[in-house]
Amino acid sequence: MAATSSAGDPVRVPEPLLPAARACPASGSAAAVGPAHRGRLVTGIESWLVTRYEEVAAALSDPRLVMSAPRIQQELVDRGALPERFGSLVQRRTRTLLSTDPPEHSQLRRLVNPSFSGRTVDLLRERARQVCGDLLAAMRERSRQGEVVDLVDEFAFPLSVTMICQLLGAPAEDRERFREWSQAIVFDHGDAESVAAYQRAMAAMDEYFGELIAAKRAAPAEDLVSQLVAADDERGGEDPAELRSMLSLLMIAGHETTANLIASGVLELLRNPEQLAALRADPGLLNPTVEECLRHAGPVAFSSMRFTTEEIRFGEVLVPRGEVVSLGLWAADHDPAHFPDPDAFDVHRRGDPHLAFGRGAHFCVGANLARMQAQVALGTLLDSFGEIKLAVPEEELSWRPANTRGPRHLPLRLTE
Repeated sequence: MAATSSAGDPVRVPEPLLPAARACPASGSAAAVGPAHRGRLVTGIESWLVTRYEEVAAALSDPRLVMSAPRIQQELVDRGALPERFGSLVQRRTRTLLSTDPPEHSQLRRLVNPSFSGRTVDLLRERARQVCGDLLAAMRERSRQGEVVDLVDEFAFPLSVTMICQLLGAPAEDRERFREWSQAIVFDHGDAESVAAYQRAMAAMDEYFGELIAAKRAAPAEDLVSQLVAADDERGGEDPAELRSMLSLLMIAGHETTANLIASGVLELLRNPEQLAALRADPGLLNPTVEECLRHAGPVAFSSMRFTTEEIRFGEVLVPRGEVVSLGLWAADHDPAHFPDPDAFDVHRRGDPHLAFGRGAHFCVGANLARMQAQVALGTLLDSFGEIKLAVPEEELSWRPANTRGPRHLPLRLTE
C-alpha cells in the first residue's frame, strides 16, 4: 500500500500484500511516523490506514466507525473510491458478524457465543489432542522414512478444519472443499478473475450450507448448526440467506486464521532457536508463547473495513466523514511506544495486550478456540519431536496473498 501522511510526505507503511512484508510482520516504523496514513489498497480501495497502538485500540471500539454503512458505501462507489465490482460484493452481503454493528451485531453474537465460550472450548481440548495425535503419528511415520512433511497441509490445516467442522456439525471429510472455497474467498479480489472465483466459491458454499441446514432441521444433533437452525425457526425463519452466510463466515474464519497462526508460530520459533529452547525447558511458557505468536505474527494484518459516519481525529490526523478506514493490527502490535523492542520475538514478554483479536463489540468470537488449538498444536508438536528444522531455505517459502498472513507451505524435517 503506497501511502502519504496528512501533509503529503512519503511514509513507510508495512504492506502485507508484498512477499517480504508477509514473511516479516509489520515493524513499528509505520506507528512511529504517525497515527494515520492515506493510501490505496491493491483492490483499488482508497483507505486510511491507522497504525499506532493507542489510536487503533480506541478505534476498535469507536461507534463512529461502522461496518454496515450502505449509504456511505454507495457514495464511495459513486466517487470512485470504492471500485464498483467490489462495492457490489459488499452490497450483496447479508447480515453477518462482519457486516453489522450493535445492536444487530449483538443479537447475532448472542446466538453463537455459547459455542465459543471458554467452558465449551475446554471441553473440546481433549478432542484437539486426539486429532493432533493422529496427525502427528502420520507425520512421525513419514519422518522415520526420511520424508519431508508439510506442517500446513499435514497438521495446521487438517487440525483447524476438523475442529470447526466438529463444532458446526459438518462432516470432516468435506475439509478439502472448505479449503478450496476459503482460498477463493479470502484472497485478493483485485481483478475480474479473482472476483469471479470469489462469486463461485460463495455460491458453492451457500448451496452446501443450505443442504446442511435442511439435514439438521430434519435430524437435529448436538452441534452449532442445529442450535442456529432451532433459533432461526423460533424467529420464524424469515431470512434463510442470513443463516447460510453466518455459517460460511464461521467456517472460513474458524479454520483459515487458526491454521495460519499455527504455521506462522512454528516458523517464528524456528527463526528464534533460543526462544524455542526456552519453551522446551519450561512448558509453562506455552500460553505466553501463543500470545507472542499472536502479537508478533498475528494471522490478520488489518481489521475489516470500517466507514466513518462523522469526522474523526486520529492523533493529529483528521479523517472526514464517508471514508474507508483500515485498522493496522500488525502495525499497532509492533508500536515501540507500547512494546519494547517490538520486532523481537520474546516468549517471556509481558505488558500491553495485543490487538490480534481486535477489541470491543467485534472482538473475535473464536478467540478462545484459536488460542486452545494453537496451545495444543505447539505443545504436542514439541513433545513429539526433539528436533524440528526447515527443509528448505526460508527465502523459498511463499506466502498467502491476502489480508490473512501465513505460509502456503512449511516443509519440515522432523526427528524424534
